[in-house]
This record gives sequence, structure tokens and C-alpha cells, in this order.
Amino acid sequence: MTSRVQHDRMANAIRFLSMDAVEKANSGHPGLPMGCADIATVLFTRFLKFDAKAPHWADRDRFILSAGHGSMLLYSLLYLTGYEDMTIDQIKNFRQVGSRTAGHPEYGHAAGIETTTGPLGQGLANSVGFALGERIMNAAFGNDLVNHYTYVLAGDGCLMEGVSQEAIALAGHLKLNKLIVFWDNNNISIDGPVSLADNTDQVARFQASGWNASHIDGTDPEAIAYAIEAARHSDKPTMIACKTTIGFGAPTKAGTNKAHGSPLGAEEIAGARKFFNWESPPFEVPGDILDAWRAVGTSGAKARADWEGRLAKADATLKGEFERRLAGKLPGNFDAVISEYKKKLSADKPKVATRKSSEMALEVINGAVPETIGGSADLTGSNNTKTSQTKNITSDDYGQRYVHYGIREHGMAAAINGLTLHGGLIAYGGTFLCFSDYARPSMRLASLMGIRSIFVMTHDSIGLGEDGPTHQPVEHLAALRAIPNHNVFRPADAVETAECWQLALKSEKTPSTLALTRQNLPTVRTEFSEQNLSASGAYELAAANGEAAVTIFATGSEVEVALGARELLEKHGHPTRVVSVPCFELFEQQSEDYRRKTIGNAGVKVAIEAGVRQGWDHIIGTDGIFIGMTGFGASGSIEQLYPHFGITAEAAAKAVEARLHSK
Repeated sequence: MTSRVQHDRMANAIRFLSMDAVEKANSGHPGLPMGCADIATVLFTRFLKFDAKAPHWADRDRFILSAGHGSMLLYSLLYLTGYEDMTIDQIKNFRQVGSRTAGHPEYGHAAGIETTTGPLGQGLANSVGFALGERIMNAAFGNDLVNHYTYVLAGDGCLMEGVSQEAIALAGHLKLNKLIVFWDNNNISIDGPVSLADNTDQVARFQASGWNASHIDGTDPEAIAYAIEAARHSDKPTMIACKTTIGFGAPTKAGTNKAHGSPLGAEEIAGARKFFNWESPPFEVPGDILDAWRAVGTSGAKARADWEGRLAKADATLKGEFERRLAGKLPGNFDAVISEYKKKLSADKPKVATRKSSEMALEVINGAVPETIGGSADLTGSNNTKTSQTKNITSDDYGQRYVHYGIREHGMAAAINGLTLHGGLIAYGGTFLCFSDYARPSMRLASLMGIRSIFVMTHDSIGLGEDGPTHQPVEHLAALRAIPNHNVFRPADAVETAECWQLALKSEKTPSTLALTRQNLPTVRTEFSEQNLSASGAYELAAANGEAAVTIFATGSEVEVALGARELLEKHGHPTRVVSVPCFELFEQQSEDYRRKTIGNAGVKVAIEAGVRQGWDHIIGTDGIFIGMTGFGASGSIEQLYPHFGITAEAAAKAVEARLHSK
């Protein structure tokens, strides 16, 4: 066991690398690494199962720095333990353009960063997905291949954010006992003492949510070790409230908000060097201490080698399935299964809501892809996210495939990201499209991280009727389309829905949202196409009889309206084509030639979508006709609302003819 003197020196290496990096950058948060260095040192030296030389080892323990502003704690640990891509130069370039050491930890920038944690509470909420992912994979592949912990370091801000309650309630309910959270209990936030804004008994709150929780001295290595050991033997998730001092060791700023979000300054750092008897110059770690940390970084090599031996000896089918899932690859017959299903749809021509089409597609997908994990925020019967293969995951049975997230959209979306990041699983979850506002922070982070999270958003327009304007999304399609690297799919019928699901599952680096109707829609793709036409983002669904005078672009339920308008216009001698636009983002990725050809040269361009115009002008131009919403919806039946807001074939045709006659 590490002596107290050795422990202190190893912890101080974290403190001074952090102080020096923040000082050189003239930006950052030195307070958390200084206060939490003892917690991190005990965890990494005595408990964390990892191998710095094999950072993606599937059965490693996960360490998530939810309090992402304290990023230098994580970067220091990655450098000290010998992660190859975290060099001393990266530490010196903290917060600089092009460095791996961004202001907050960014997934993909460096090995050892398990998730992007900037917005407070997200890491904590992701961790519920990580811990649940471990249990689901364990149920599928056994202790020999999957048996690890998820450790989280969270701050006051993480616990104040509302998402934390959604996350901890779900974790407590599911008894995710391999989830261990350290709370950096330092009583300081940016504005000053936490007591300015909050006096919650956090330990009692976690206990009330089904967790073990207790107070310890966060600077006492033995107290920290004892608490971790106890947590590892618990049948509940554990929160350890670690009493710390922000900026510990800084002569005048320790324990104050001045140590939170700005460099300490040369004088304060000199005082801290004296306090800790640290004589090394900036960015230098004494050789014996660096050697001790590097030994920690390789100490998991035996456990990893043993695990690799167990994997090598595993049943060939089990091993192959495990490796396929971890690689994120779909079963080899996936495309053939979807193609066969599309043939059936084109023959049967079902008239169903796209939320029902989605359920039908998922019935096929979940039968072919065993790693899909479904769920809903208490709207299972409305979102249609459950199929015959997806029975309920419970604290007694993690071997199933459906999560009842409860009325927790924010927590659900963050947990989906955690499940995705864990590896071996494809997670999707549902709610109403207007409640994407609650899920949006996590949806945005999925896009930023470039991961395959899938969000099922039903009740996608005023078509949901009597629930009224609070539930009728009008700006949400535009808002979600504004997120970079996020595919927003709005399919027109059962065939497009199957294609959009196929694309979402094959999209390994871009998350997807499927916007789905409540109302029944006819099958508009009546001729089978082996090709996934939705993959182009937009395609000609109905050609004009002659050279097109009008092109109508539409998505989802409004494709039916567009086809009706085309029929009226053609009868009146105006050759009209209809282009279905299931995904703006994929259309923008097509060649300029394809886009130009699809948009066409018709003198009148029209877009029909039961949402706001924003985003359509790049297709129809600023002088194009838009048939849609200009404000909020209203309560009433769908039969009343579409005519009330002028979203009908007749209204579209009339607007086109008025334009044609004015030319």
C-alpha cells in the first residue's frame, strides 16, 4: 500500500500540473483539481481497473469527470498514468486551439475521456447509462467478459442541475450498485458560498432516491478508500460526500470562489508550493513520483491480459457476437432484412401513423439486431417504442431490452448517450416532439460527440389535435435541424419510416431524431425500390406531366397534402412534381449536381410542412411559397386544425395559382 508521504506527493503532482496549466493558459478552474486530488489519487492507485496502454479495453472501469470545469484533474491523471496521446506538451497547451486539452473534457479528443462533460449534470446523468449498459452487457455475456464499475466525480453544480434528480432517481430505482459517485462537497459555486442559493441535504436526497450516501473527509486517503470499498460491496448505487476545500493549499484563495474560475496568480502559486513543500519548477514532476504514477498506469495490464485470455477461450459464437457489438457493426443480414420488409410494405400499402410504422419497423429491427435497447419517458403506448422482443429491464432482470424511464426526458436522453458510449448497445428512447426541449441538451451533446444515439419523437405537428398548442410542436423541427451533425428524419409513410430507421442504425457518427405522426398516413411509396431513397435526404416522388411549372417539397404527413395539391394543379394544366424531403441534413450532403437536379428549375417552388418556415429557404428560395405554421397551434381535432391553419391541398393549389397568374 502507498505510504501517506508517497500518496501526498502523488496527489500534489495533480495539483501542480493543474495550477501550472491554468496559469500558463491564463484561463481555467484550478480549484477542483486542488481540492479533489486526494480522491483521484486513491481511486486511481487502489481501485480503478484500467490499462493506460490499452485505453479502449472493453472491461475497464469508467471514470467520468461530471464537473467538467475541473478538466485539468483528468488531463493530469491521463498524463501521469502514461496515456500515449496525453503528453506534457498537451498539458502546457491547455485550452489552446488544436490541443487535446480543451477547456472541458471532449469525447474523442484524447483516450481516457469517456464522455463530453461541460454542461453540469450531464456526466452524472450519462453515468446512469454507462452503469446500466454494464449490467445489460453483463447479463448477455457474463462476468468473465463484462464486470466493471462506473465512477463519477460531481460538483455542487451537477447536483443543483435538475437533470441530476432524474438521473439519480432512475439509478436508485434500477439498483445500479456498480455506480459510485464522489461529490466534491466544497460549499463553493461561482457566485460564492453554495448557501447563497441552496441548502439541500444532498446525502438525504440521494438516500431518499434509493442510494447509499454518507459524508467523509475528502482529504483523508483511508476514509476515501474505506468508503469506496464499502460502495463496492453494496446492493445500491453509492454517493460519497467528500468534504473538500476548493483550491486547497492556496494561501488566500483556498475555500473561496476566487479559486473556481480563474488562474491563481504567481504569488498564490508560490504560496501553494511552499505549503506543499513542492520544489519542482512548472510542468516538472519528480522522477520517482512520475515513475510511481506510470506504474499505476500499467498495473491493470495483468487484469487485461487475463480478460483477453477469457475472451479467447469463450464460445466462438459468443465471442464473435461480443466483438461485433463492441465494434459497433450491425449483423451481416441487416440490409437484406430491411429490403425484404420494404417489399412487403409496398405490396401491403398500410395506412397507419408513422409512429405505428416505426413500431412495425422496430419489430423487424429488434428481431434482427439483438443489441437495440428501447425505452420511453412514460409514453410507451403513444411512442410505440416497445416490441415483442423488448421486455422490461428491472433491478432483478437486466437481461431484457426495454427501459421505462419515467417522466424524465432530460435524464432519459442523457442515459441514452451513456448507453451508447458504453459500447455494445444501440439505444433509442421516445417522447413527444415538443418535449425534445427537455431532451435537447443531451441531443446536442450526442451530436457534438458524434455518437449513434437515437431519439424517437412522436406527435410531430398540429396533427395531434385536441391536446392543444402546449403539445403541438411548431418550431421544434427547425430547432433540431439547427444542431450540427444531427439527422432529423420526418418520414412520409411506412416505407420511408423503415428507410429512416435503417439510416439511423447505420449512422455510427451522427445521432438521429425520428419525427413521427399521430395521424394515419397512406403509403405513398407503392413501388418497391431496393435503393434507400431516403438516404439522399430528398428525392422526386411524383414527376410532372411535361416540363414542371411547379415543384412542391414536403415532409412527413404533408407529403400526402403535396400529392393532393399536385393532382389539383395538374388538372388545371400546371405540370407539377412532388419531392419528398425526409432529411434536410442528408440532402445537404449530396453532390451539387444531385441537389440542383432535385430542386429543379420550376418557376414556382413550394414547401409544405406543419411547422415554421425557418430552414426551408435554402430549398425554395426566399421568394418560394411556404404552406405551414406562422405561430402556435390550437386545440381542436385534426380535421379542424389543418383547414384552420391553411395546410391543405386546396390552399396550396390556390396559393400556387395566385402566383402563376401574377407572373
